Amino acid sequence: MKIVVLDGRTVNKGDLSWGELKALGDCTIYEATSPGEIVERCKDAEAVLTNKVPFSEETLAALPRLKYIGVLATGYNIVDTEVAHKRGIIVTNIPSYSTRSVVQMVFAHLLNITNQTAHYTDEVRKGAWSSCNDFCFWDTPLIELADKTFGIVGLGHIGSAVARVAHDFGMKVIAFTSKKKEELPDFITPVDKETLFRQSDVLSLHCPLTDTTKDFVNAEALEWMKPSAILINTGRGPLIDEQAVADALNSKRLFAAGVDVLSTEPPKADNPLLSAINCHFTPHIAWATKEARIRLMDIAIANLKAYQKGEPVHAV
Repeated sequence: MKIVVLDGRTVNKGDLSWGELKALGDCTIYEATSPGEIVERCKDAEAVLTNKVPFSEETLAALPRLKYIGVLATGYNIVDTEVAHKRGIIVTNIPSYSTRSVVQMVFAHLLNITNQTAHYTDEVRKGAWSSCNDFCFWDTPLIELADKTFGIVGLGHIGSAVARVAHDFGMKVIAFTSKKKEELPDFITPVDKETLFRQSDVLSLHCPLTDTTKDFVNAEALEWMKPSAILINTGRGPLIDEQAVADALNSKRLFAAGVDVLSTEPPKADNPLLSAINCHFTPHIAWATKEARIRLMDIAIANLKAYQKGEPVHAV
């Protein structure tokens, strides 16, 4: 079997092994692939693995030998799956590999905002503590999470895991979800959208990006939020109206935001969030711990092995 990996650098920075994948066939690994290189590199391949390199209807039509696309991520919108299915191409994804890592990043952002760890590291290095007359130094609000209300949009694997951690912090957990109350743990209360925004001290987004969830956090919804509220987005950039969130931060109608994802990645220099007050960033790395990437690689290899046996799993 001819196997091609199109953008191996996104998953493996050199700290993982491709050995087990290479054992499955004649395997060529490219660090990155531009749109114009896709067809030439894949023309003889039966199986292709891709993280962000897209497969449009036009590209699929140009690859008659292609029978399998393994998406090296949970989201698979980079592939025109309808066309792939019509052409008999199996498309698989990697579910649930990054849950623990994303949960960790949600609370990394939240704890940085509430305890201002990055700020105080900078201040101590600049001498603020050394020049202080007291044994301690602080110049920002410090916020305890216990008894605050943690709102969640979406209770899939990640949202549910985030809810458990929030509960362990002593927070009240509410959620905007399609699940019924009887399907939820006792500590999660389902609410409507307006109630979610009005009551949440922290709002964390964990729903898929669809036509109905695009700009879920918009100017109207932000008007419902407490000016002391914190917004966390580790889901998808377009879940929020970035200009509306930036405006709310700059006018202090929203206290803070922690974002791991933006609408365009890498971001354009004029993205309004980049200059917004009290907006904190990580560059789409919530999923990228070594442990999560090992799980991703293991599942990707298991998916391909299952396809080779004629028993595909995680097909989408």
